[in-house]
Amino acid sequence: NPQFGCLLTESGGGHSWFGNSRENKLTVWCNDPTSDPASEIVYIHDSTSNEVWSPTVPLADDDERTVIHGQGYSTFAMTRHAVESYVHISVHPEWPVKIARVTLRNSSRAPRLLRLSYYAETVLGAARENTVLHQVSRHDPDTGTLQMSNGYHPDFGAQVVFLGMRGAEQVSWSGDQRNFIGRDGTALRPAGARAELNRITGAGLDPCLAIQGVVKLQPGETRELFFLFGAVADPSDLPALTGKLGALPAVQAASNASQAHWDEILDSLTVQTPDHGLDLMVNRWLPYQVLSCRVWGRSAFYQSGGAYGFRDQLQDVMATVYLRPDVTRAQILRAAARQYREGDVQHWWHPPAGRGTRTRFSDDFLFLPFVVLHYLKITGDRGILDECIPFIESPPLAPNEQERYELPSVSAETGTLLEHCRRALRHGMQYGAHGLPLMGCGDWNDGMNQVGEEGKGESVWVGWFQIVIFGGFSRLMKELGDDSAAETFAEAASRLLEALEQHAWDGGWYRRAFLDDGTPIGSQENGECQIDSLAQSWAVIAGADESRSRQAFRAALDRLVLDDHAMVLLFTPPFNQSALKVGYIQGYLPGVRENGGQYSHAAMWMVQAAALLGDGELALRLFDMLNPVHHSSSRQSAGRYQTEPYAVVADIYSNPQHCGRGGWSWYTGAASWMYRVAVENILGIQIAGDQLTVSPCVPETWTEFQFMIRRGQTRWKIHVIRNRPNETRRPSGIQLTETGETHELKLGFD
Repeated sequence: NPQFGCLLTESGGGHSWFGNSRENKLTVWCNDPTSDPASEIVYIHDSTSNEVWSPTVPLADDDERTVIHGQGYSTFAMTRHAVESYVHISVHPEWPVKIARVTLRNSSRAPRLLRLSYYAETVLGAARENTVLHQVSRHDPDTGTLQMSNGYHPDFGAQVVFLGMRGAEQVSWSGDQRNFIGRDGTALRPAGARAELNRITGAGLDPCLAIQGVVKLQPGETRELFFLFGAVADPSDLPALTGKLGALPAVQAASNASQAHWDEILDSLTVQTPDHGLDLMVNRWLPYQVLSCRVWGRSAFYQSGGAYGFRDQLQDVMATVYLRPDVTRAQILRAAARQYREGDVQHWWHPPAGRGTRTRFSDDFLFLPFVVLHYLKITGDRGILDECIPFIESPPLAPNEQERYELPSVSAETGTLLEHCRRALRHGMQYGAHGLPLMGCGDWNDGMNQVGEEGKGESVWVGWFQIVIFGGFSRLMKELGDDSAAETFAEAASRLLEALEQHAWDGGWYRRAFLDDGTPIGSQENGECQIDSLAQSWAVIAGADESRSRQAFRAALDRLVLDDHAMVLLFTPPFNQSALKVGYIQGYLPGVRENGGQYSHAAMWMVQAAALLGDGELALRLFDMLNPVHHSSSRQSAGRYQTEPYAVVADIYSNPQHCGRGGWSWYTGAASWMYRVAVENILGIQIAGDQLTVSPCVPETWTEFQFMIRRGQTRWKIHVIRNRPNETRRPSGIQLTETGETHELKLGFD
């Protein structure tokens, strides 16, 4: 849920957090892909064999288990010595608690006595090595929980982390890791899993939370028990929370709540098309990745960030507007509250206090008006423009400062959301020698942080981006009756388009940027980074000269799409030996991450551009190349890809030594854009308030597809059919009037 969450891998690794997945880890996070150590483990000890095993973590090489990850849950199943064990782990959608439901069945002919332990290596901060001396444990008989606190935490000093048990006789506990692990033991061979724990808690221990219970199983008997692991910000909240989870039926219901919650969200928009891989991602995994990982958790295996990125989470919630428009609205207002009075914003910030970075990025602040335009179009919620939000303030960056980490103060000055957007747009009107936006310490590509470090470098991509936003705000201001502002933004867009066509065109495609000394990047004259996808795809999105934009996009297809490897590169050739000072991107190996690999976020814009150009065959071909499902469709491809087939990766390597290998999975803004590209551009589902139209851009072989939209208790099941020549045209749009009923409709497309 938005406050409490956990990460789980197939090896049982991962961690839990409360409030902030980096700054307030409850258990240890480790992104070691070799060992994938777990910081929370369920153990089973069989008194008959004296053996210890874990359903969640492999303790021995011959352990075999079945692991299933779904939306809002993970399950771990294994059988050992005729004891069948099944662990279902979920986080309650509203309460700050993780529930591990353990189901045991004795399939032998003899009674079994089993000792079950739950062990958590606690942190209560950013890193265990910094908090180990500050953690204090206690056992509370009133709530039946083992608890841990860290009064030195700057933001969560009052919180209490708790571990409890339901459905089994609780026999022992310990807040001392040495007691549970043993003098020479490890988490894979803990001495405490075989014997009662010492019931010692307090300060000055090597801290952990370990609780233990005993279950007796007759032959053929099945029992269910629960471990509860959670946190509360105020100790006085704990009795009420544990009270809700006192009786077994209540705990069982809470354990099932997460799946029901996710089903409700993911049922808001579903599709059924001839492309099963597209259906799999759009209906379940893409929106789940966006909400669970990017918006609420802000954590994954490769990064436990915890912070909100200004541009990052704003782009993410452009997809959630179809499923949870309230989440989109809340993030827009949350981001607006991190804008300085001058119009720039925090590049990222940590909740709850708001510590973060003030920078010279040239695009962050522009995503506020960009996303507001999208939200207004889909929801029709003009009231959000009148929401009054304070600014933040701090001393402006000095001329030699590219960024500053700080805790800004909340300004006494406030402004409507519309005013926040206008300040962002005005702040962006800073142009260089070619009339293009100054790049500052970077644009969308953070790694190009030295292109404009002297204050003169210019970004071609930000130019296209501004044209899109200025055009949208010109139309909005005209609708709001402010003709003067509408004209100002229209003129700004026109001047930018003229400057881009005059200075960014390189003869066969558009350049990417200009360095402080005027040297172009993304040009034929460059030995490295000759063509960059962003400048070409956004030329199409922004409505550049049609002849040029088509030529530029075709050049990008020819140079950047690797059909043999199903990859769409960010640019080529990668930086390797160039003397140009572009930025830290040059520190990556050639063909890795932004340095000439596939950066999936940008690759989605290539798909969008293909659809905007009306090429449905190409749009779907590119989409399928980017779809993780197809990267693991065979044992050979899965061995090369080496990441999950159900989560979008941030990048795929083009380096010859690792070509086709996925990297940085889950935590990427590409998931939101992949969802939008599929829904809005390929399937052509366009919603504007209560109006729905369908204008697909799909292959000629597609004669039909279906989708369902739900608002409240009203459902629209829509069958989209290609119009045949010489037949009466079917309507392509409907009005979404909520009636509480299910409507079945047919719409046509050409």
